[in-house]
Amino acid sequence: MTRILLVRHGQTEWNRIERFRGRIDVPLNETGIAQAEKTARRIAGEWKPAAIYSSPLERAMRTAEMIAVKFDISVQSSAGLNDINYGEWHGLTPEEAQTRWPEIYSAWMHAPDQARIPGGETLEDLRLRGMAAIEEMIRNHPGETVAAVGHTVINRVILLAILGLGNDRFWRIHQDNCAINVFDSDGIDFDLLSLNDTCHLRMDFQAL
Repeated sequence: MTRILLVRHGQTEWNRIERFRGRIDVPLNETGIAQAEKTARRIAGEWKPAAIYSSPLERAMRTAEMIAVKFDISVQSSAGLNDINYGEWHGLTPEEAQTRWPEIYSAWMHAPDQARIPGGETLEDLRLRGMAAIEEMIRNHPGETVAAVGHTVINRVILLAILGLGNDRFWRIHQDNCAINVFDSDGIDFDLLSLNDTCHLRMDFQAL
């Protein structure tokens, strides 16, 4: 079995004030850096990843690099873990998007599997590329542990996929900053072991 540690990146200012981030390269803020360090200590204390993959965006890559330094390995960039392309919603607050595209925004909130953001990706687009990335990790690391750092949207659709749930359940999966999700795979099926675990952000984990 291959074990995947699916991690969300640490906090950014646009998480704090809530803007559509997507492909805009927003860096971690001070809180996010502290969260990433605690996450790195937690992972170093419980697992030994053979490889660490990350979305190419800085907020995810910085989080992944803080994990990787604990194991003296390099982070591998994975386009499949990239955040959703929000198209014309990039940089907007939810209120601004709702004002300009009320019907599309309503679909995003109530039927996300059917929403088509202007100039952006659908959740199905993300599901296809996200699962392709996960399946490649499993093929390349049979019987090993792998850490993968992504974003709330891509992580949610990956988790829905491994649970066999549709994208209509998108809002029923939570991904807090620096949450760790753990699942195993034999290359055919998946076993979810933990979801949205953030206990390390409230405790002082020390690496073994």
